[in-house]
Amino acid sequence: MSTPADGDTIAETSDAVVVEEKTNRRQPFPQGFLDTISTGWAERTESLPAPRAQAPFAAARRDAVSKAFPGKRLVVPAGSLKQRSNDTDYPFRAHSAFTHLTGWAADSEPDSLLVFEPTPDGHDVTLYFRERADRTTAEFYSDATIGEFWIGPRPSLAGVAADLGVATAHLDDFAEGSDDLVVDADEDLTRFVSELRLIKDEYEIAEMKHAVAVTAAGFDDVIRDLPRAIAHPRGERIVEGVFHQRARSDGNWEGYDTIAASGPHACYLHWTRNDGAVVPGDLILIDAGVEADSLYTADITRTLPVSGTFTEVQRRVYETVREAADAAFAAARPGVKFRAVHEAAMKIIAERTAEWGVLPVSAEEALDADKGGQQRRYMVHGTSHHLGIDVHDCAQARREMYYDGELKAGMVFTIEPGLYFQIDDVTVPEELRGIGVRIEDDILMTEDGPVNLSAGIPRTADEVEAWIARAQA
Repeated sequence: MSTPADGDTIAETSDAVVVEEKTNRRQPFPQGFLDTISTGWAERTESLPAPRAQAPFAAARRDAVSKAFPGKRLVVPAGSLKQRSNDTDYPFRAHSAFTHLTGWAADSEPDSLLVFEPTPDGHDVTLYFRERADRTTAEFYSDATIGEFWIGPRPSLAGVAADLGVATAHLDDFAEGSDDLVVDADEDLTRFVSELRLIKDEYEIAEMKHAVAVTAAGFDDVIRDLPRAIAHPRGERIVEGVFHQRARSDGNWEGYDTIAASGPHACYLHWTRNDGAVVPGDLILIDAGVEADSLYTADITRTLPVSGTFTEVQRRVYETVREAADAAFAAARPGVKFRAVHEAAMKIIAERTAEWGVLPVSAEEALDADKGGQQRRYMVHGTSHHLGIDVHDCAQARREMYYDGELKAGMVFTIEPGLYFQIDDVTVPEELRGIGVRIEDDILMTEDGPVNLSAGIPRTADEVEAWIARAQA
C-alpha cells in the first residue's frame, strides 16, 4: 500500500525463537525456570464474540475492492511496529486502508495481512496474523515484543474470525505467490481504497460524531485548566497534556500531534513543539482532535483569548476569520466543486486585508487566478480537506475526485480558514504582528446541505468569551 519507509511492508519472521537474546541487560534463564514455566496454567476457554458493529460495513468495502480488481491477488498489510529508540517502539496503529477493509482498529495486530485470493467468482478473503503462542513455546515467555507473558493476552484466530466476520489464518501460512499477482504496492489499489473513503457510510459518520463529542469535552478541559497553563513556564505543554488525558481516557489517542500555539507561535501553522508560555493578553490557537477506538478522528481548531476577553484588534482578526468560515460553509452544497469552499473563504480574506491596507493591490487583483494571491501570504494553507480514518483522509485520491471533484452526501471535510501575521512581518502594522487565528470545524455533507458537526463548540468571539467565563467560574 505504500513504500517500505512508511512501515507497511511485511517484516520477515522466523519460526525459531531465541531464548537468550544478545543483550547485556537480560539475565539468562536458569534450568529450574525452563523446567516449570510451561506448566501450572489454567486451561484457556474462549467464548466467541458476536460480530462488531463495523463488520458488515467492512465486508461491503471488501466486496467493492474485489469487484474493482477481478483476477488480481491483493495484499493489504497492517504494517509493523516502528522503533522509537533502541528496544522501544511507538504505539502500533494499523494502516488506515487495512483498518477500513477489516474493521480491526485500535486492537489490531502488527504484521497482519488482508489477502484477496482470486477465484472464478471474485475473491476468497483471508486475514493472516500471528496467533497467540502456546505456553509450551519459548515465544510465550522470552519474546518481549509479542510474548503474552510480556504484553498480555493476544487474540485467537477463531475469536477474530467471529469478531470481524472474515476468514483467518496464521501468518506463517501465508505464501507470497507470484510477483505478477501481488499488488500490495500498486498505485491503482492505493488510489481505489483512498477514493473508497470519500463517501462515509452510516457507521463512519456515527464514529466521527463521537470523535467530535469527545474532542469538545477535551476543549472544555483545556479551558478549565488555563490558569494552570498560565502559571507554568511551558504552559503550552500543560494544554497539550490536558487534552491528551481526555483523548486517552475516552478515545484511542489524538488523531495527530496537538498544536497548542500561544502568542506568536499561533502564526506557525504546524507548531507542535508546544514548549512556550501561555501569557495573559495573548491568543492561544489549539488545533486538536480525538481519535476514537475505531481510529476515526475529529480535527477542530479554536483560538482563545488567554485572559478571557479579546482586545479590539484580536477581535477584528478573529471575526474576519469567522466570516470567512461562514462564507465557506454557505458555499458548500451538494454538486458544488470542492475547491469552491476555499475560494469563498479566500474572497473574504482578500477583501478584509485589502480594506485594512495590508495588501499591495486591490482585493479584485489579489483574487485573480493567474496574477493574484497576495492575500495568501497571510493564509498559505487550504481551507478544507477530507476527514475520516486519517486526519487528511483520501489523500491518494485523484485530483478530479478530490480538489476538482463535486461535494456529495456522505463526505466529511474541514472548513478552517485563518489569518497569521508573523511577529517579524513588516508588511503589516505592528498591532497585527504576532496575531494568529484559525477556526476549524468538521462538516458533514447531506442531501439537504452541510451540517457542522462541531457547531456545539463556541465559535463567535462573544460565545468564546462566555465559554471561558463559564468554564472558569
